Amino acid sequence: MSDDEVSEREPLRLDKWLWLTRFCKTRAIGQKLAGKGRIRINGRVVDKPHALVRVGDVLTLPLPAGVKVIRILSLPVRRGPAVEAQATYDVVP
Repeated sequence: MSDDEVSEREPLRLDKWLWLTRFCKTRAIGQKLAGKGRIRINGRVVDKPHALVRVGDVLTLPLPAGVKVIRILSLPVRRGPAVEAQATYDVVP
């Protein structure tokens, strides 16, 4: 699969994206985090784990280390190593 095909993939569920990018250890934890209503996608509060994320979306994530604002650069195909996961998003300063 080329880089163009990866960026043109169908949107991913928020809970699955959190798991694939290693923000959550399990998908169940991602579902709980997404269901709390504390995550924002493009400034809109979401409280559903099935909310869709796409390339270019900006997510505001409340994490134990503090709030992170992230721009999605590409959608991951698998849950690979941390370096691979980190290449799919950019932290907005």
